Amino acid sequence: MIGRIPLLDVQPRILDGARPAKAVPDEPFPVFATVFREGHDAVAANVVLTGPDGRVDGWHRMRELQPGTDRYEAWVCADRAGEWTFHVEAWADPVATWYHVARAKIPAGQDIELVFAEGALLLERAAKAEPVVPESDEHEVEYPGQELLLDTAALLRDENAGPEARLAAAEGPAVHEALSVRPLREHVTRSAPLPLRVDRKRALYGSWYEFFPRSEGARVDPTGRRPPRSGTLRTAAERLPGIAAMGFDVVYLPPIHPIGTTHRKGAGNALVAGEHDPGSPWGIGSPAGGHDAVHPDLGTIKDFDHFVARAAQLDLEVALDFALQCSPDHPWVAKHPQWFKHRPDGSIAYAENPPKKYQDIYPIEFDADLPGLLAECERVLRFWMEHGVRIFRVDNPHTKPVAFWETLLDRIHTTDPDVLFLAEAFTRPAMMHALAAVGFHQSYTYFTWRNGKEEIQDYLRELSSESASFLRPNLFVNTPDILHAYLQYGGRPAFEIRAVLAATLAPTWGVYSGYELCENLPAATGSEEYAESEKYQLRPRDWAAAEAEGRSLAPLLTRLNTLRRAHKALQGLRNLHFHHTDSDAVLCYSKRHQDGDTVITVVTLDPHQTREATVSLDLPALGLGWSDRFVVHDELGGGTYHWGRDNYIRLDPHENPAHLLTLRR
Repeated sequence: MIGRIPLLDVQPRILDGARPAKAVPDEPFPVFATVFREGHDAVAANVVLTGPDGRVDGWHRMRELQPGTDRYEAWVCADRAGEWTFHVEAWADPVATWYHVARAKIPAGQDIELVFAEGALLLERAAKAEPVVPESDEHEVEYPGQELLLDTAALLRDENAGPEARLAAAEGPAVHEALSVRPLREHVTRSAPLPLRVDRKRALYGSWYEFFPRSEGARVDPTGRRPPRSGTLRTAAERLPGIAAMGFDVVYLPPIHPIGTTHRKGAGNALVAGEHDPGSPWGIGSPAGGHDAVHPDLGTIKDFDHFVARAAQLDLEVALDFALQCSPDHPWVAKHPQWFKHRPDGSIAYAENPPKKYQDIYPIEFDADLPGLLAECERVLRFWMEHGVRIFRVDNPHTKPVAFWETLLDRIHTTDPDVLFLAEAFTRPAMMHALAAVGFHQSYTYFTWRNGKEEIQDYLRELSSESASFLRPNLFVNTPDILHAYLQYGGRPAFEIRAVLAATLAPTWGVYSGYELCENLPAATGSEEYAESEKYQLRPRDWAAAEAEGRSLAPLLTRLNTLRRAHKALQGLRNLHFHHTDSDAVLCYSKRHQDGDTVITVVTLDPHQTREATVSLDLPALGLGWSDRFVVHDELGGGTYHWGRDNYIRLDPHENPAHLLTLRR
C-alpha cells in the first residue's frame, strides 16, 4: 500500500528485490526513490544502511535530482564485505516548509510574528529530536546544536529584534548544520529493506592475464620431424614473474584437465587431428580423468599446487576455467549417461550451432538430473577451491539454465563468499544481465566490438550507470576466440589504443597472451579466429627476445597497471564521465575519486593518422569552476600543461596515441 508519504520505485532493486545489488568496500553507489505528497508542503528522504551485524551503519540524506521531478538520490558507501540491507525513509519536512513560507511572507510584511512563532516552535522541537547519525559502539559521541537551536528559537520570539535579523539568524549555516543532525521528521514512511552484497575488492578491480600453460616451455620442431613437447605447470610457473612485473593481479588458465581423443580437433580446428595434435583444452575428459584432474602432460595436482603457491608469492591470484562440457571420453559419459541428450538411435548428441558442428564436445542435459549435476559441480568447484583457486572463469554460462547457476553460486557463496565467478557470456543482453543478477561477480562484455566514438560512449555509459548495480564489466582486449579487425589492420597503435581504453574505462580489464607482441594474423579474411590458434596447438613465444628488441608492449601494459594501482579514480566504475571533443576520432573521459584524485584520458581512435581536436571539459564534473585554470601532468608521455575549459590536443598514434592526465591544482 502507498504510505502516508508516497515512496515509490526504490532502486537499485535487482529482480524485484529477490537478488542483492552489488558493491565492494568503500565503493560509493547511488540509491534512488520517487518521493512526493499532496499539496505544497515539503518532503525529504534519506537512505539507511544496515550492516551484516544488524547495526545501522549510515544515514544519508537524499537530494532531488532536478526540482519538480520528485526523483531523489543519495550516494552511499559500505565499509566492509558482507550481506547488507538498505531502505529509504520518506518524510514530511515541516522545517523546510516553514523556511519557504518565511522567505515569502517576512519580506512582504505578512503575519510576521505568527510566522516567527511557528518557526520557534519547530526549532524547539528539533532541539529535542534524536540525532540521526548513528552512535559509535566504542565511545559516546556528542552532537552539538541543541543550544544553538534553542537560542535561535528565542531570537525568533524577540519582537525587539528586526525581522531581517531574525530571519537571517534562522538561515545561518550553523543552524542548517544542526538541523541536518536533528531533522524534524513527520509522517515517516519506510520502504521494505533491499539486499546489498558487498564483495571483496577483486570483484570490482583487477588486471587479468590469460595464458595457456602448455605453451610455456613447449618445444616445437618447425620441420615437423620431431613430435612437439608440451609445456608443464612447472614451466608455466616460470612465466609468472614476468606477468607480475607487468602489474597484473589475476592469472587466468584455460582448462588444464585431460583432453579426449575421440573426434579430437586438429590444428586450425581441423576435423581430423594429427598424430601429435594436443587437442582443444575445452574437449574435457579422458580415461586420465575429468574436471577434477590435471592433464598428465601438464603434471600432477602437486605441480598445480606449486603453480598456485608461486603465484601467491608474486601477489597473483589464479583464476581457473570452469567449462561444463565433456569430450566423448569423459568419465561422466559412462558413469552418468542421463546427463547427456540421446538421439533416437541411442547415440549421444554432440554440440551444434548449425551449420557448425562440434563432434568433440558433448553438451550437458540439465533437466534430466539437476540435483545430481548440482552436487557434482559443487564437488568439483570445492576440489579446486581446496587447492587455492578463489576465482573461476565460467565458459559459456549462457548455454546452461540460469536457475542452475543461481543455485550453484549461492551454495558456494554461503560458505566461501570470497570466491568469485566471471561469466564468459557473449550473448544477448537479457541473458548477460540475468546471469549477473543471479550471482556472477563479473561479466565479459561487447567492448571488443565497440570501436567507434559514439558506440564506446553509449556502451560505457550503460555499463557504468544503468547496469552497474549488478553487472561488473571485465574489458578483455582480446581472447583466444576474438581477434577483432581493428587489431588485425591497425598495427601496433591499435593495440596501444585498445589497451589504454580498457585499462582506464573500467576497473577490471584483461589481455590474452600474445597481445603484448601485437599478434594480429587472422585464420582467414573476415575471421576473428587467430591463425595457428593456440586453442588447437602449442604456441611457444620468445618473450625475452621480444623485449630485448623493443617489440613488446610490456612497458605500456606495466605503466597502465602501475597507474591503475596508484590512482583510486581508475579503480571505480560508476565515476566515469565523458567530455566533449570536436573530432569523431578523439575520445575524452575522466574519473574522479571522492578524495579528489582525478584522471583525464584523451585518446585517439584512429590508429593510422594524426588527429587534432579541441577538448571541452565539463569542469564541475572535475570538482572545478567553469572559469578555473589548472595544471595537468601526462603520466604516459610526460609533460605538464596549463589547461582550462577548452584545450587543443594533437595525437599521433605512432608516437603518443593517448594522454593520461592527472589533475594538479
